Parts: sequence; C-alpha cells; structure tokens
Amino acid sequence: MRILLVRPYPELRVARALEHGFLHLEPLGLEIVAGGVPRKHEVAILDLSLEDNPIAVFRERVAETHPDITGFTGYSSHARQVRRLADIAKEVHHDTTTVVGGIHATIAAADYKTDSIDLVVRGEGGTVFGEIVRRIEAGEPPAFGDAALSTRDPEFDTLAAKPPPPYPSFDNIPKPRRELVKRRSYFSVWTSTSSRKLDTMFPVVAAVRTSVGCAFNCSFCVVHYLMNGKYVQRKPEEVADELASLEEKNIYFVDDEMFLNADRMKRLAELLIERGIKKNYYSWARSDTIVKNPNLFRLWKEAGLGTLYIGLEAMVDSRLDDYHKRINAETNREAVKVLRDIGITLHGCFIVNPDFSVEDFRLLEKEVMNVCPAEVTFTVLSPSPGTAFWEEQKDRFICDPYYFYDCMHTLLPTRLPLKLFYAHFSRLTSIALRANPLRVHKIRIPFRDLLRAIVGGTKYIFSLRAIYKDYEQAPT
Repeated sequence: MRILLVRPYPELRVARALEHGFLHLEPLGLEIVAGGVPRKHEVAILDLSLEDNPIAVFRERVAETHPDITGFTGYSSHARQVRRLADIAKEVHHDTTTVVGGIHATIAAADYKTDSIDLVVRGEGGTVFGEIVRRIEAGEPPAFGDAALSTRDPEFDTLAAKPPPPYPSFDNIPKPRRELVKRRSYFSVWTSTSSRKLDTMFPVVAAVRTSVGCAFNCSFCVVHYLMNGKYVQRKPEEVADELASLEEKNIYFVDDEMFLNADRMKRLAELLIERGIKKNYYSWARSDTIVKNPNLFRLWKEAGLGTLYIGLEAMVDSRLDDYHKRINAETNREAVKVLRDIGITLHGCFIVNPDFSVEDFRLLEKEVMNVCPAEVTFTVLSPSPGTAFWEEQKDRFICDPYYFYDCMHTLLPTRLPLKLFYAHFSRLTSIALRANPLRVHKIRIPFRDLLRAIVGGTKYIFSLRAIYKDYEQAPT
C-alpha cells in the first residue's frame, strides 16, 4: 500500500516567524508512526511546513501518488487546516482512507467528525497506526477500541468523549523513520558555547524523546490529561544507543519533563560519558528539580548539556500558586543561580497574563533583566483544550479558541486594549533579545548568522506587535 503522512503548516504569522527564525524541529511523531508500518509498504512523509505553497504541493502529491491511506497530525491550531486538507485528499483521490492523529485528535476527537475524515487516532499513534494498516490490508474494519475511532460509528461521540487511552510502554513504540524527511531542514537557534565563538547559531538538530508525561498538573498544561497523570520513561541504554546512531551533533530533547527521575538521568549521563558520545544537548527541566539535584546537572554539563529550558512562568508567588506550579519564586531564583554557577545556559519562559496592567509589564521587565544574560521567551496565559482551566474559562473566549491556541494569541479578554497589550508584549521580547548570552558575552559568530538573527528577530518582534490584527483577519 501507498501511505502518505502529512504535517500541517503554520498559518498564523507569529508561528511562521518563530519557525523560520528560531526553531524548526523535525516531525518526530510522524517518523515514529512511519516506523510502525511494515517495510513492505511505501511510506512517505510530507512536511508542509517546509513548503512555500503548501496547499498546491499537497494537492499535487495526492494526485501523483494516489495514496491508499493519507494520515495527518496536528495541534489544535491546525484543526481547521487538517479538515481542509482531508477535503482536498478526498476530492483528488476519493478512495484514500483519511486518518487523523495528534494532540487535537486526542483531546477533541469530535472536532474531526466530518465526511472527509474516516478515522481518528487518540493517544500514541506509533502503536495504533500499524494495526490500522494491517486491518485495511486484510480487508477488516480499521477502527478498534478507544484508540482508533471511525467517524461513521454511531458510538463515535461517546467514544470521543472518553479519557485518552493508556500510553503504551516504550518497548512497544516503533523506532522513528528519520530517513523519510529532509534532515538538514531542521534547526534550532543555539547560543550555548564554552568558547568565545560559535561556528553557527543555527545548527542542524535532531529531536529525541526519552520520556512522555509529567508528574505535575499545572493549570495551563494539557500533558497531565493526555497521559492520565502517567510518566513513561525509556531505558537509559536505549536512549544512549539512539544518540550514538545519530549523525547530528546537536540534540533537542522534546520530553515534557526529562529530569523527574534523577537516577535514570544520572545513568544516561554516565553512559554518554563512558561511551564517548560527544554531542550538544538542549533540554527542559523544572526549577525545583534543578535546585534539588545540582550535582546531576553538573554531570550533564560534562556530558554535553548546554541549555536548559525552564518554565519560570513568574517571579511572584501568588501567580505561581494560581498556575498550580507547586514552586515558589525563591526556588526559581535559586535555579537560575545554580545554572549560572554550573555554566549551563538558561532558557527561561515567562507567562504574561491577559490581566496584566502596564505596571505588571514593567515589573516583568525588571525580572527579565535579573535572570539575564539568558535566552528568555514569553507566552500568553492560555487555557489548554481538555483541561479544567479550559472548562472554567470557555464562556469568556474572545475568538476561535482552537485556531488561535498557540500560547501567543490571547484567548481571553485583556485588561489593556489589545493593541497596547501586544505593544508591551513585543517590547518584552525586544528587551530579552538585547540581553541574550551571545550579545552580553560578545561571542563571535559568522556574519551571515548575525544577519540572519537580526532579520529573524526583527520579523518576530513585528509579528508579535501586530498580533492584534489577526483577530480581524481570522477565517470564518
């Protein structure tokens, strides 16, 4: 059978600016899904985020290949686009079986109940999709259990409303088919260096997943719901084998929370050092994990960890309590100090609440300068579909909460006029970019990279400042 797996493209201007300028990771989820398909089948991954004219490219690919199965992934902000792409797939090749998976399919499966979508996959697609392929090949009904739902099933709405299915053991999850994508197209801005120069700010990166889930339940985060509160981990030896096999020297770990199990992470770091696997790593961690385990992060610094992303969210206890972070501001400040002492670059993210006043923005500007030099980014407090916070706030939404769910567009009313709110929001990013480690430490970088960074940063700031216009131009 011919199988086409499709990654949607970013429609909103700020998402495009971020992806083109700072971070563009490979479609690891689709690579894993492809890994679950027997090799006798012809599988292709079409990453529309790489295309200048994605709709035309998709239409042409379907017309050329006539896939027996067309599979889509996507976040909530992609849901409208995925429905449109499924319409095109059926229009061009009526006999293709359309399958949709991803986060939105898991938390809002009913949103994909359309004539053009045949199956909705909930949960980990890597273990489900291979069984769907087997059933279609054998002429059996492809829907099964609570993981692969037929949109024609009279019980679809009931099944779609159930909690997500249990996440499988990593022993059962296929290895990613990385060779199916254009590997040199994926990069991340990289500011961590132990010398006074960088060969490039934009190295090619590989995405690696060592765990899924988180033991915490922050109010704005959907991970706890997706995983039913579970934290599923890969064996350190298996992760080390995968890292050794990758050609890329820069690795971006995409775990929800990688360092919760300190013993596992200590063992993984030891394996990397013992086996001489020399790569540069970018990962995520909670500030309390860092404060409790400074020696673990010293070991990881030796193993190659250059940058840690921490959801600082706020430096005010009352806001951290509102977000259910189970962390106080002093712990955040101590984590910043620990990383600075070890020499790991901090990427700190702060949440901007829609209820911010001008004074709140000014106070956050001061906090940003206190943690710099660092990579610092900002998101807008947004209820995640599927969470209790979403249910509490859904009557207050000012826009299509799926289309605009990117944690940059506010879903909720702002205290300040929308245009003024985003003027202050973009100013935060401008301040952070001027205080980044490369600039503060006067790190030498290639001129072409400097120019690329300036252009990309400028486009990103302008896109942030103009977000308020998106609400007027949203598709109906």
